[in-house]
Amino acid sequence: MDFLKPRLIPMNRRRRIYEGKAKVLYEGPEPGTLIQHFKDDATAFNAKKHQIIDGKGVLNNRISEFIFQQLNNIGVPTHFIRRLNMREQLIREVEIVPLEVVVRNVAAGSLSQRLGIEEGTQLPRSIIEFYYKNDALNDPMVSEEHITAFGWASPQEIDDIMALAIRVNDFLTGLFLGVGIRLVDFKMECGRLWENDMVRIVVADEISPDSCRLWDIKSNDKLDKDRFRRDMGGLVEAYSEVARRLGILQPEEAPRAGGPKLVQ
Repeated sequence: MDFLKPRLIPMNRRRRIYEGKAKVLYEGPEPGTLIQHFKDDATAFNAKKHQIIDGKGVLNNRISEFIFQQLNNIGVPTHFIRRLNMREQLIREVEIVPLEVVVRNVAAGSLSQRLGIEEGTQLPRSIIEFYYKNDALNDPMVSEEHITAFGWASPQEIDDIMALAIRVNDFLTGLFLGVGIRLVDFKMECGRLWENDMVRIVVADEISPDSCRLWDIKSNDKLDKDRFRRDMGGLVEAYSEVARRLGILQPEEAPRAGGPKLVQ
């Protein structure tokens, strides 16, 4: 595949496609590809809370790369092709479905607040929730009826998304359990990947401590973005601990905070 061959493009000549709260997308070296750059921005409450945390983007890039590569290996379709450097990945261009898919295994966060369930309570079964991606509306929770009525996804696409969510949840639960981490919940995004006249739903965006709730099994210490949301501190240290347990960082290795300064 030609798009797998490296081709360096000077950053100042690269066209910016999209910038979100934590990532920037640039046009890729070949048609149908993009370059996903991970920023050090930490945001919460739809960017009402914002801070630059040196090294966060490097860790999220490495952790998300590891997870997406593992998903590819077990046959879960994703947009991920390969990591380019400490902050960037080569990905397939997809049409993002405007939904955040949240899979919950343990009560926490907004679920606890909405239903009055104590945080840490094991749910009777995994619950899949949909949220409409719209920062101005604070990403409201929506039902399958809303999704089909407004044309955000078809009934078949909803089925495909839910099937992917269950497979990813099963994989991540086992992956993290094996390194002493409880997967409380996670957020997943999906995209439509066009291949000639065919289109299929794939996992997109990222899966990292930014988009998962991860608790140490023994201590219940939070190893995710709740450390930022709740002013607990130690976010980079927590993300580094996740990376070390997954074997991405060596025990004595610290993340190169800046990484290659390729994007101004």
